[in-house]
Amino acid sequence: MRGVRWRRAVSQAGRSVAVWAVSTVTMLALAGILPDFRLQPPDGDNSPTIAVTAAVGAGVFGLLSALVWPVLVRLLLLVPALVLGLLVFFLNGSLLLLALRLNPSGQSEVAPETAVIVAAVMSAVASATGGALAVRDDDAYRHRLHRLSVRRSRGGPPCATTPGTVFLQLDGVGHDVLLAAAATGVMPTTARWLGHTPGHAATHRLTLWHTDWSSQTGASQLGILHGSNHDVPAFRWYEKDSGEVMVCNRPTSAAELQRRAVERTGDAGLLAGDGASRGNLFGGGADEQALVLSIAVGRRDAATRSRAGYFAYFSDPANAVRTALSFVAEVVREIVESTRARLRRQRPRVGRGGLYPFVRAFATVVERDVVVTAVMGDMLAGRGAVYADLVAYDEVAHHSGPRSRDAQKVLARLDRSLALIANVAEHAPRPYRIVVLSDHGQSPGETFRARYGLTLGDLVRAGCGLPVPRRAQRTHSGAEARAAVRAALRRPVEESGGGRSPAAPGSEPLVLASGNLGLVSFPDVPHRMSKEEIDARHPALLSTLANHPGIGFLLVRSERHGAVVLGAFGAEIPLDRLDEEPGPLAGFGPRAADAVRRTHAFPHTADIMVNSFHDPADGEVLAFEEQIGSHGGLGGPQARPFLLSPLDLSAPVEDGEDLVGAEHVHRVLRRWLSERNAPETPLEPTPEERAA
Repeated sequence: MRGVRWRRAVSQAGRSVAVWAVSTVTMLALAGILPDFRLQPPDGDNSPTIAVTAAVGAGVFGLLSALVWPVLVRLLLLVPALVLGLLVFFLNGSLLLLALRLNPSGQSEVAPETAVIVAAVMSAVASATGGALAVRDDDAYRHRLHRLSVRRSRGGPPCATTPGTVFLQLDGVGHDVLLAAAATGVMPTTARWLGHTPGHAATHRLTLWHTDWSSQTGASQLGILHGSNHDVPAFRWYEKDSGEVMVCNRPTSAAELQRRAVERTGDAGLLAGDGASRGNLFGGGADEQALVLSIAVGRRDAATRSRAGYFAYFSDPANAVRTALSFVAEVVREIVESTRARLRRQRPRVGRGGLYPFVRAFATVVERDVVVTAVMGDMLAGRGAVYADLVAYDEVAHHSGPRSRDAQKVLARLDRSLALIANVAEHAPRPYRIVVLSDHGQSPGETFRARYGLTLGDLVRAGCGLPVPRRAQRTHSGAEARAAVRAALRRPVEESGGGRSPAAPGSEPLVLASGNLGLVSFPDVPHRMSKEEIDARHPALLSTLANHPGIGFLLVRSERHGAVVLGAFGAEIPLDRLDEEPGPLAGFGPRAADAVRRTHAFPHTADIMVNSFHDPADGEVLAFEEQIGSHGGLGGPQARPFLLSPLDLSAPVEDGEDLVGAEHVHRVLRRWLSERNAPETPLEPTPEERAA
């Protein structure tokens, strides 16, 4: 143990000396280049004195930066990002001026505007050097976290000795994708847990579970953390009673959905008590929440509390350096990969320009690093239950494809994060059981627009006889829709104003997309419209949609049958007959009928629910958004996520039973938490300890 400490001390000292030396050389170089920056009097030319002045100045500047840095990051919670960005430059320049003033030689001079440039360059060089030296030093990284956690927990209540549980959500990773990654060596840690590595017995079991119709993070995570995802028909939907469009990743919507779930269940959530929620859409009732969307609205202290996770991470300069270097590398990687895809004319393909490289880098680097560090800090602090969401794979798979090389690289990095968390568990003050799960998978396929030349919104408007863009008019689908309108109205299209059917003002439909699930609503009608009402207003619309080759099936309310599923060639199946006569649902699996019936019962189900075409042979769907890996509806791997649990936990379900729906997963996770003898409550001291 003493030898390990000495090696750590020597390694740290070596890195510090190296950074100091590089900073000194940088200061000397800048003094030679910039005319307003001198390290000696105008009439002096003493090389040793100049070198000493640079070394002392670089050392003082580094020391001041280290002391002021945590305070600067703390300001991130109080000021807008733009103001903070400007503040960093001016503060660094001020620190350099102060460092030169404190220099014993008193011979250095620098103009204030030049000081900002010198400070920025020196900070960048020092950070790059220190990060390059420490980026692979995971042992030192874990040791720093352990030291910080001991400092935080000192003087707190005694930790329970019963096992804690960490739930790690790998967003968008399907059951089959995980199995393939483990089998091919992309995810060696996962393979070892499953017993796929020679010489290692299995420590975890892998269970397939099935999502609801709305196979997306908002519905799944709400159900998993709060036990209810009732009335979440899609990722985005229109609510007629309020006139609002709900979007699951919008802070106000997330807060409202969480409030509804708590009101419906009468329970705070899975993490109530000694729990922590990290990087999630919802809090789960946890006392400790960071980077949680549902608390990013309302009181300022709640928003500040959510953003505190950034302070906890970036207050360590080594963390900031790791992340900054990796962020830049990820942006470059995305630009290279997207350029390569264009040059190869890869299909399917979607646009990946604009801000997307930075969005991807944030999801795959910043969010991952901050959340993983927060989880490790929670473990080292001895928290009873932690739930964290890692969104990296989901973001990349949307634009590169679920089984693309890009996605495989992200899986490999996520697996290293799992290994790091497992290693940190060895330093934790209590044993931990690590459960890995996903909220949905992703189904491959080109976009609806790429295949047919028009969007779902264009097709709906054409079916209503409303004007559509010229590009949509020239497509085969657009022409067929206009012909259907003419036939339904029994008159030439010219007589109805260029394809426009008689309609009351404000009757234009609102079309929303959630992956390969589309929702059509008529905002001017206060209730959910029936098939009969839709046919009376737009006689060609439902047939246009149901007979389109890119559409799998429709769900609409019916005055005669309660609700019906519509498909091609006039298929019309009442919901209560779907088990005997699945009709257009036949290719979507045996659980599709139950999922559709459940969604029909929601108060805010759209007037027309549209699920895209699905090819059972290869799992392909057609996304109504610009994604070549999509989720949100029925069809393919998107509805088959996984649950990877330690063998010392009870089996999720009995043999022969299926794990269906996020609410069922919530009940399983809650059961597992109860199996650890209520660790939410710290162990009470024994009578002997009380007497002592």
